[in-house]
Amino acid sequence: MTEQNDDQRGFSRRSTLAMPAAGLGIAALGAALSPIGVAEAATMGDEFIPPHATKLKALTAALAKAPRRRDFKSVPMILTSADQYDSEALHLLFAYSGGPKQVWDNTALDSPWLNLMRNSMNAQIWSWKHPDFIAVSATHGTAHLALYDKYIWDKYLTKFTGGKVKSNTWMDVPAASKASAADYNNPKGVFSPLDNSIVVLQKRGAVFCACHNEVWELTMGILKKGINPDKLSHPAMAAEFTNHLIPGAVLTPGVVGTIPQFQLAGYQYAK
Repeated sequence: MTEQNDDQRGFSRRSTLAMPAAGLGIAALGAALSPIGVAEAATMGDEFIPPHATKLKALTAALAKAPRRRDFKSVPMILTSADQYDSEALHLLFAYSGGPKQVWDNTALDSPWLNLMRNSMNAQIWSWKHPDFIAVSATHGTAHLALYDKYIWDKYLTKFTGGKVKSNTWMDVPAASKASAADYNNPKGVFSPLDNSIVVLQKRGAVFCACHNEVWELTMGILKKGINPDKLSHPAMAAEFTNHLIPGAVLTPGVVGTIPQFQLAGYQYAK
């Protein structure tokens, strides 16, 4: 569960980033379903959350209103103040009274991480009858690359990955999302393996936590590769990456050090 720096990780990313599908080796299947647009995805609302999941809906609404500071000019290696990360959103997660609650230690971009979260949510909601179940991704390692927006991918990450991946495909919204949410057993529908997407899982109430330590170590690796078009200092580049986390992400001061806080709050650890 160690947060490794870029040199230690080497480039298992090289094999990782050869896989364009989000969390499951189904690129051939996914190719048959074209993604829907970002604007269309923004209109989805909370229809993917079970109707009786009143606590989860309330949490999702509260998280949407919780502040995310994304105007940093410089950040240090170790965060020491609550205003340097998304403290309010984290405490909403810690205080959540619904459940069961599961925190996923997600580290590898080429692992079936999104598929496993989706399967867990499906079983908890429909098999175990827990509509207020919540899945939280404690994201670090190469999986953290999926938590940066188009600006960061265009400016840094496409080059950093050697052009193997040119965009954040893990944020794509598949055509399966257009299917009726009422037909939860549709093998090509909203809750199927064809819909493994961060955006879709967020619409279902899942939360993706980002890791400041990973931001710091990734930018250290990027600087070592000489990818620095604006000649930024390390603290300034780390700030820029922080400012361009995906919508809805919850920044932690370090996700490995935050997992125990989730466990103290009653979340079950999964990997």
